Amino acid sequence: MTVRFYLREGRRLLSPVLLVAVWQVASACGLISARILPSPVQLSRTLLGLIKDGSLLTNLLVSLERVSFGFSLALIVGVTLALLSGLSRWGEDIIDAPLQILRTLPALALAPLFILWFGIGEEPKILLVFLGALFPIYLNLHKGIRNIDPKLLEVARTLGLSRAQTIRDVILPGALPDLLLGVRYAFGIAWLMLVVAEQVNAESGIGHMMMDAEDFLRTDIILVGLIVYGLLGLISDRLVRTAERWLLVWQRQGGARV
Repeated sequence: MTVRFYLREGRRLLSPVLLVAVWQVASACGLISARILPSPVQLSRTLLGLIKDGSLLTNLLVSLERVSFGFSLALIVGVTLALLSGLSRWGEDIIDAPLQILRTLPALALAPLFILWFGIGEEPKILLVFLGALFPIYLNLHKGIRNIDPKLLEVARTLGLSRAQTIRDVILPGALPDLLLGVRYAFGIAWLMLVVAEQVNAESGIGHMMMDAEDFLRTDIILVGLIVYGLLGLISDRLVRTAERWLLVWQRQGGARV
């Protein structure tokens, strides 16, 4: 890690730190009601209490498990469908239209139907995460495959590469940036879907913890849950961006950094 990297990360943290400081000062001066928006200090105490009694860790592990299953399923299915649709006209004719129709359906409205089909267990929650994450992965990878430079395909034919070699050495590396972008979007939507999924007939998870807090008017616990969701989204996004730096090292010489 270079000094420039640490300075850059420090700049990224500056605005959130200043925002929290202003929030704390406003709360201490009585400008913000503790009942409506507890101060950062109060939220820190609540967070420590939830950590000590084990409820936060227990619910966090359940939420991570749901996202892991749902997102992994979306990644496998999304990549497979995008390859079939992007590499074949027949595949596109068969696969793309039904997926575009399904994409326009409000996924959250499917929650009652999933509950009728699968009960109130883990399946509806995992399926909601799966549906939310599926389409960004599929759409971005499909676009990446279709936008491969025809000159590269011509070079592959000139070199005598087989179809399998062309897919492996030309098409997949060329579409990788679009896939990673889709993964970033998919992670963000997956966490949003989890928020809703865990507030529908859930008995555990961060969303369930927040719903229990609502019954007891514990605004501080609700805010802690929202902060945890936000941090999980930020961490997952940073992990994907780190993977981009490793997998797309050949792009470092040109283009803007993200």
